[in-house]
Amino acid sequence: MALAGNLPIVDPPCLVAPAPRCSNAWRVEIAQLLEEHHLVAWAHSARERLTFGADLATYLTSMADTEVCRLDGKYITDLESFVHQLQRVVHGPVMRLEIDGPRGVVAQLRRRDLAGPPGRALKRRYYIWQDADMLLRKDHRLFGKLVDALLGVAAEAEYASEDLLLIHRAVFVGAPSLDMYAEDNRGQFASWATEAGEEALWEVISGVERPPVLRFKIDRELCGSPE
Repeated sequence: MALAGNLPIVDPPCLVAPAPRCSNAWRVEIAQLLEEHHLVAWAHSARERLTFGADLATYLTSMADTEVCRLDGKYITDLESFVHQLQRVVHGPVMRLEIDGPRGVVAQLRRRDLAGPPGRALKRRYYIWQDADMLLRKDHRLFGKLVDALLGVAAEAEYASEDLLLIHRAVFVGAPSLDMYAEDNRGQFASWATEAGEEALWEVISGVERPPVLRFKIDRELCGSPE
């Protein structure tokens, strides 16, 4: 068993964080995990999931040169609603209802515009997709394509872009079904999407063999939620 700070990582990668109630330590350790990984965070309790996402977003927003983009999964049921959410949090031209293409999801994720004073450099962008399991249950194929886009653009920006380094990290928060999807080696938390008989596009572009994703169980004490 390897350790990330005080958080135990087991194989398959599933983190359990028995943080003390009201402690700020878990936020710091999650931020450290996000330096190298994306995160799939799950809990049975809707209240714990909501508290975790909100508290983490507040902490990450306090970091310098950082943008936090919150996606509300309760309202993401298809590509159109995802595009609407992404358009709201990432500044850019009006998007089209497509994943690829010059004004699609991938192009929007690649944008580096940042609200605020001119000349401000953006170093980190975090996407927190709350209730991500909602779209997974409704349309798992579309969900996989969107996950592939988020994680693929992150790998491209980190390993293949000639621009100034911009770290993209995604946190997917949801019910246990989200963790079950992450366990499946065929899903896009564990492997890049591929067309039949072809190499995975994002692996070719970035040289990254598989998305760097960790599974995280939200602990009751971490969120201070009652049983």
